[in-house]
Amino acid sequence: MTGNVIIPWSEYPRPRMVRDSYISLNGEWDFAYAKSIPESFGEKIAIPFPPESKLSGIKRAHTDDELLYYRRSFVIPEGFIKSKVILHLGAVDQIFDLTVNRKYIGHGEGGYLPHSFDITDAVSEGENEILIEVTDTLSNIYPYGKQKEKRGGMWYTPISGIWQSVWIESLPEDAILDVRVSADTEKATIEVITDSDDITLVIDGAEVARDGKKFTVTPSEKNLWTPDSPYLYYFSIKTETDEVRCYFALRSIGIGDFNGVKRLTLNGEPYLFNGLLDQGYFPDGIYLPADYKGYEKDILTAKELGFNTLRKHIKIEPEIFYHLCDKLGMIVFQDMVNNSGYSFVRDTALPTIGMKRFPDKFLHRNKRSREIFIDTMKKTMEHLYSYPSVLYYTIFNEGWGQFNADEAYSIAKQIDDTRIIDSTSGWFWQKKSDVDSHHIYFKKLMAKANAKRPVVISEFGGYSLRVAGHLFGEKNYGYKTFENEAEFEDAVVKLYENEALPLVESCVSALIYTQVSDVEDETNGFMTYDREVLKVNPDRIKETNKKLEKAIK
Repeated sequence: MTGNVIIPWSEYPRPRMVRDSYISLNGEWDFAYAKSIPESFGEKIAIPFPPESKLSGIKRAHTDDELLYYRRSFVIPEGFIKSKVILHLGAVDQIFDLTVNRKYIGHGEGGYLPHSFDITDAVSEGENEILIEVTDTLSNIYPYGKQKEKRGGMWYTPISGIWQSVWIESLPEDAILDVRVSADTEKATIEVITDSDDITLVIDGAEVARDGKKFTVTPSEKNLWTPDSPYLYYFSIKTETDEVRCYFALRSIGIGDFNGVKRLTLNGEPYLFNGLLDQGYFPDGIYLPADYKGYEKDILTAKELGFNTLRKHIKIEPEIFYHLCDKLGMIVFQDMVNNSGYSFVRDTALPTIGMKRFPDKFLHRNKRSREIFIDTMKKTMEHLYSYPSVLYYTIFNEGWGQFNADEAYSIAKQIDDTRIIDSTSGWFWQKKSDVDSHHIYFKKLMAKANAKRPVVISEFGGYSLRVAGHLFGEKNYGYKTFENEAEFEDAVVKLYENEALPLVESCVSALIYTQVSDVEDETNGFMTYDREVLKVNPDRIKETNKKLEKAIK
């Protein structure tokens, strides 16, 4: 808050590596839809909300031939500039060009990952101006997720432009550029990316010996991170000119053999990863809640119901979301964001009736689309590497954009072999994956133990209940519809106790129910889309989940 002006999403945007040098550029910007740079900007937009959202103040989409233009003046205070000034754009959908003080700075593509630019030579202390031009044709060669121009059913309102925080920081000479944390149940290895050779790591008031630019921290008192006890170790890293504050957690995910059954493990013990599909859509901000408390509510409600995992479905959130999962105790199964085309017949209808294998070499053959997907997968895994709650990655979901799944698995394992990789969630399985991953909606839950891999039911349920006064529209989408909360709750409990529980006892290591909340036409959430109504008795659902937890131990 500055004076009486409230700046949305003004919290520090990179919680895993905090530096005191920070200026938020969120808030009111000049905005225009136009075919070229406008002479005047007729509207104001609230950043970081996409213009299609209510919270942006624009509340409408661009036409096919319009670009998005953002302009803002900002002041760099006296003494702020050290050696470099870096401008960060959390996420911009899909393609943008950046100009500062009429000097062209750079270009970005993608829609879901952050971009950073050195703007030192373009700015000075005092007033400066940013201009950002955005193109969003909803091209499917880029990651697009569940966005669709003709929304409806399992497709949602598309967004465009800036939808995460914009901020600047100033770096000194020999700045700490990044901190990469690898941890297991015994120690954390911390690699510092910097040009400085004078690096100090301090934890609990004591310095840690280093090997080059790496530190190994072995706490004398080991507090393992779990959803029930999300313990974080905080530390600071200093050079002669710079300091950042960071954290790590001691935890591991793995695979073990228990009575002849392959199980996923947490910290070496068999564990039921019992979760909800989490799509990250909100009625007022679409891709963002009004503030971080929206994410916090989703996480805490899932915990209140007795769940320990969220499958972040085909969307990458602002880093604050992952930090909240670290801090509050919520495991994250992270999906890659799909690109390429979708075919209802091939990707949904045929697998639903049993055709769940398809020659991988015939899927999605566009070379450029494939290159973008693999590049985005690599960057996603690097981006989230140091967040301890992220324990599992899904590469391809239900065939959307799928190609060379075995090759993609090998690339993912080269980037990060400490997490579980689910190559093909749902169907179109190939040879390489850490798990057998099934989606089951229209049939009784069934699974057989595999001698090679743990079994995961990565989507199921999807029961629908419409709550009057809390609906997006008139249309409805779900997999089985109920008329009232009592029927809905009874059906969910029976699904878990009669169908899921025996599978957990025999072989299943993870369950992902669809879903946290309603999303537009989909009314199959435990909460309504506005998060105002919880459709079930949390105590009863939590008690059911406790039965499942006990079954795997």
